[in-house]
Amino acid sequence: MIKISASMPASYRETSPDDLDQRIQRAKATLGERLLILGHHYQMDEVMKFADAAGDSFGLSRIAAERSDADLVVFCGVHFMAESADILTGPHQRVILPDLAAGCSMADMADIDQVEAAWSDLSQVVDTERVMPITYMNSTAAIKAFVGRHGGAVCTSSNARAVLEWAFANDEAGRPRSDKVLFFPDQHLGRNTALTMGYETSEMSLWDPAHRNGGLSEREMKESTFLLWKGHCSVHMRFTTEQIEEFRRTHENALVVVHPECSQEVVGAADASGSTDFIIRYVEATPPGSSIGIGTEVHLVKRLADTYPDRTIVCLDSEVCPCITMSRIDAPHLAWVLEEAVEGRIRNQITVEGETQAWAKVALERMLAIT
Repeated sequence: MIKISASMPASYRETSPDDLDQRIQRAKATLGERLLILGHHYQMDEVMKFADAAGDSFGLSRIAAERSDADLVVFCGVHFMAESADILTGPHQRVILPDLAAGCSMADMADIDQVEAAWSDLSQVVDTERVMPITYMNSTAAIKAFVGRHGGAVCTSSNARAVLEWAFANDEAGRPRSDKVLFFPDQHLGRNTALTMGYETSEMSLWDPAHRNGGLSEREMKESTFLLWKGHCSVHMRFTTEQIEEFRRTHENALVVVHPECSQEVVGAADASGSTDFIIRYVEATPPGSSIGIGTEVHLVKRLADTYPDRTIVCLDSEVCPCITMSRIDAPHLAWVLEEAVEGRIRNQITVEGETQAWAKVALERMLAIT
């Protein structure tokens, strides 16, 4: 559930960047230890410079939970991230999303009604007691709750393999937990992870929620080990093998690292693939003078280029590929929610309530127990 409040006054858009910076700093100083500002790696610099912690979505949520002294958590990210933070933090902590329009198109590709319908379709053909639902962190709280209720777990791009291995491993009774996995909402992370585990593409089928039975035959539903939801990241789908080939042509001793949300072909053509934290560590480990082409959101790539000026670090997509919804979190919105908090008015609080919170927490804690 979202507690919707008033829209940001237009005057914040008319304020100069320098004035906004000063107002944000004053509000931070006034709120003191009560305030924790979290900044996702894909955020713009105008916001990240005020973050008390930077990281990926789940890592930031855990930091919020650990900082129980901070009763105001301003999450500079997107909606599903703020939901996860609210699930993990204490009841006295309030999670704020500076702009409610900051959503995630991938998360929106797995609607809870569609997932419930898919489960119903599957139950007519296979024993769903033998199907393990696994959802990527980039999903709504309702989807996480669905997974929790049905014995599954959440995964991140860092631990997807460990979670999938757990899904097929033996339980306490010595029997495999599942025969197949329904993985959503990102087909590419599911496919790329399964390939690293030694599975073949012939063992995977794409589940299209726009069609009954996902557009699959009964045979495909029964014989597929992985049912991959037809979802994707609009940023990571921009990367192509042609971009990689061009980068290698124009840079001597080129290295290419991409996110596993990219297509199977792009991941296969790269030197390495991994989460945002993996990409950061990969760049850190390269020697000075290296040329590194990166397939992920451009704000992170630019920040890495600024951090390591002794390396050539570029985004593989020359036309630039920002996450549009992530970029909705900007200095005007940050200044607004902070100044309102100083006055005791909480704007854009994100609240996950009742059973949804309880079951989503089960799915998240299950992931933590696995990894």
